[in-house]
Amino acid sequence: MSCQHLQLAEAIELFVHDGASVALEGFTHLIPYAAGHEIIRQRKRDLHLIRMTPDLIYDQLIGMGCARMLTFSWGGNPGVGSLHRLRDAVEHGWPRPLEIDEHSHAGMAAAFTAGASRLPFGVLRGYIGTDLPAHNPNIRRVACPFTGEAVAAVPAINPDVTIVHAQRADRAGNVAIDGIVGAAREAALAAKTLIVTVEEIVDALPPAMNAIVLPHWTVGAVVHCRGGAYPSYAQGHYARDNAFYQRWDTIARDRQRFLDWMDHHVLGTRDHHAFLASLQAETAA
Repeated sequence: MSCQHLQLAEAIELFVHDGASVALEGFTHLIPYAAGHEIIRQRKRDLHLIRMTPDLIYDQLIGMGCARMLTFSWGGNPGVGSLHRLRDAVEHGWPRPLEIDEHSHAGMAAAFTAGASRLPFGVLRGYIGTDLPAHNPNIRRVACPFTGEAVAAVPAINPDVTIVHAQRADRAGNVAIDGIVGAAREAALAAKTLIVTVEEIVDALPPAMNAIVLPHWTVGAVVHCRGGAYPSYAQGHYARDNAFYQRWDTIARDRQRFLDWMDHHVLGTRDHHAFLASLQAETAA
């Protein structure tokens, strides 16, 4: 794979197609909001969304009708409550019905790891005493060929496209992620195509404790997008906007208020820089 340096709109148009399976990963920080908003602007449809912990950006994608299916292990507005657009889609089919494929965190981790390893499924000791296997046919049990022990099995996850945000990439396309990694590495390596938005492009990646590096040959496109994880945080660059997460609970509860907000701040802005400016203007008003 040859890594390209692209604008965000170019990368989404080139790699994210209607009907694709798409994972936007990032755990508490480095959540690729800018990329999710560009998917909404380009009105991508029938997506199979995948994420270990879908939060606000998935609420927005689902509420704008981009998704037909969600594979996940927990969904909510962290520290605040429910995702109201996700609930509306599941409970009332608005704006369209949403198929759900629910797992535990461990099950999702096993599935991403299997996908990254190019194995057909992942195994784990899990789901014992839960009713998820009764409701999800993608959770099964197999016998260990060595001991005969029954273990849980989940199909590998290999997204058509994985999108992650990172602090920096070098000019060759090598990407460094500092701080909490979550499932970003496994989701990146499991993907058929990887898009990475970054805070900065540097001549050489500096050494960093506990950082991971995604080598350039695993990356399809690097996009310079400063602030691309906002309102989540990017360690070493900016903090989480906790007030935004609290405001979102009120915005998302009402369908029309949600649509008006998305029309003004996302569909009505040309790119992420303009989105951030619109939020700043609203807060200052």
